[in-house]
Amino acid sequence: MSFTSDGRPENRRTVTDPRALRALAHPLRLALLDHLMSFGASTASDCAEAVGSTPSNCSYHLRALAKFGLVERVEAEDGRERPWQSTATGLTLGRTEDPAAQFGVDTVERFFADHQIDEDAARLHRAIAQRDSVPEAWREASILSGYALRIAPDELRQLGERLDALIRPYIALTRSDAPDDSAVVVLNLNAFRHPDEKDEATES
Repeated sequence: MSFTSDGRPENRRTVTDPRALRALAHPLRLALLDHLMSFGASTASDCAEAVGSTPSNCSYHLRALAKFGLVERVEAEDGRERPWQSTATGLTLGRTEDPAAQFGVDTVERFFADHQIDEDAARLHRAIAQRDSVPEAWREASILSGYALRIAPDELRQLGERLDALIRPYIALTRSDAPDDSAVVVLNLNAFRHPDEKDEATES
């Protein structure tokens, strides 16, 4: 899958509308959004090939996402099938004062997290399986590292902000100065208190 960056302005959207959240709570729709945010505008046929579905099924779910302004049609360069693009370059789930709506946000947030973990693991397994066919320069540049940090909550928050500032200039949809030999790269950063860490109160 080739990718040509159009250097779009950054547009990180916070989603709080319960209807939009329900629309997002579907694995295929998340996969379609992920593909569009990674590779830019794509036709339903291209999306189908990327996510392992059919063009008609992808068209249906893309239209569902379009109802809530999450994707939109763009003009086709060749006058044929019009491609779709994500309307935002990043999505977050926002807080709301409505307890019922917040329950929906929390539910979708957990669904997002579980789906993302599964997708990240699947991509990593595919990358490892394809490692021998990847150019040597990419093999040597790839990173697969894990760290156990001793850190306070405020320090972790500051670290996340510093890492985000370093990474953001390379976001695929918004970068306009990418070198000719660039490609779309998956970068995942997960940082959370170790689930086996014990609270002092429970140890006493």
